[in-house]
Amino acid sequence: MKKLLLVVLAAVGGLLVYRQIQADRAEQDLWTEATDSVSAGSGANA
Repeated sequence: MKKLLLVVLAAVGGLLVYRQIQADRAEQDLWTEATDSVSAGSGANA
């Protein structure tokens, strides 16, 4: 029973780490998109 509990806890911990990594990637993508849009738009004289 203890082994099963450890496996479940390890799986939940892995899921939490995975979700945090995905959230960090999504935030980084937003920052990249925002800064790319500003730098690309600043060179165009419309």
